[in-house]
Amino acid sequence: MTYRDRIVAALDEGCRFGGLYATGAIVRTVLVAPDGALRLVAAEDDRVPSLVDIAPAAAWDEREAADLYGVRFDGHEPLRPLVEHGLDLDSWTVPVRGDDAYQVAVGPIHAGVIESGHFRFHVVGDKILHVDARLFFKHRGLERAAEGRSLAEGRAYVQRACAACAASNSVAYAHACEEVLGLQPSAELARVRTLLLELERAWSHLNDIAAVCAGAGLAAGNTFFAALTERARRVNERLTGHRFLFDSVQVGGSSLSVDASAVGGAREELASIAADSRTGWRELLFNSSFQDRLPDIGVVTAGDARAFGAVGPAARATGVSHDARSHADRLAYGGFAPVAPRRVAGDVQARLEQRAVELLQTFDLLDELLDRPIEPAEARAGGGSATVGLGLVESPRGATLCAVEHANGRISRVHLRTGSYANWPVVAHAAAGNLLPDFPLINKSFELCYACADR
Repeated sequence: MTYRDRIVAALDEGCRFGGLYATGAIVRTVLVAPDGALRLVAAEDDRVPSLVDIAPAAAWDEREAADLYGVRFDGHEPLRPLVEHGLDLDSWTVPVRGDDAYQVAVGPIHAGVIESGHFRFHVVGDKILHVDARLFFKHRGLERAAEGRSLAEGRAYVQRACAACAASNSVAYAHACEEVLGLQPSAELARVRTLLLELERAWSHLNDIAAVCAGAGLAAGNTFFAALTERARRVNERLTGHRFLFDSVQVGGSSLSVDASAVGGAREELASIAADSRTGWRELLFNSSFQDRLPDIGVVTAGDARAFGAVGPAARATGVSHDARSHADRLAYGGFAPVAPRRVAGDVQARLEQRAVELLQTFDLLDELLDRPIEPAEARAGGGSATVGLGLVESPRGATLCAVEHANGRISRVHLRTGSYANWPVVAHAAAGNLLPDFPLINKSFELCYACADR
């Protein structure tokens, strides 16, 4: 079977597109099976068939591989640049023609202190017809810089792709490296990493609720949940020494050690934050002007979520219940089942409520994980080594994939595909058909990282 035939067969079996990257003239595609297992399909050629007609979620991946490695994808026309930036609008925007159509350019420099991103709105009156999103303005080349480093050294490059996802990116990388080395985490190592992932999810979801409040102009809600976000980050610092959990994940083990007193104090503070978040959430529910601002804006249907490869809360808010924690055999999520609000309409309100119910689940998980001191732990030999290691974890913004290739103890290729990277094209799709003033609220309801593209 050809490269494309194997992918078609896998998709017919219920697999999902998980990512695509190039290593020289080799193109590797990762597929996620219904049971969470990862499959790798490779093609060795500088011209390969495009997948965008059968897996639209591959569009950005193919454009990036074309920009960085010169791979041509037959059938992907026009193959517009993604990472390479030029001044010619026709080279990277979708042409929109018609009476009264005009363009509004926003960014890459913004009024707020945020990363660089450019949004080209094609509108008639106040209605958005189409959005071209352009990121990668500060692309750092972290993946290339990691090449030639040891597996232990490579973690720093992946971790620094994004501070907001430092733990998720690091755990995905550690899992990929340990698959290469034939290692399995001990129970304590799995518990520690699960704790770090849920600590990151707690502050991220609190921050995202605050962001939606800001997008709707509800200053009281924004400041209330922003304060809870800071309290959650300070718990991170008390447990790990860093508010964003930097350097808390290592390949092959964990050196984190926290005594019973410190663990108990963190557990009590998280319980207090959880109680205050419930109080704040009730205030949001009974604020009619705020609630009236949320429904039927930025709608993403379940079908579109599957086609565009939406992940995380953005997908689950449409009724697509994929969550990498359900099949995380290297982590301590035994018996985990995704939660969802009663209303999964795929709009701003649904995405906000999805985070609220996930936040309650995260606080329950943290209470269980902090029932005893944290001790140093190691991964153990188990299973054979692999040429390509894959790690998939559920970040606050969705499934994050890391692939690691190594030779003679050194990294020959590392690739990171984060939940934000997967969801940025979905934001552009969600904006179409809405009013231009709605875009800031739609954007904040996804609350994605720019830095994950600038890796």
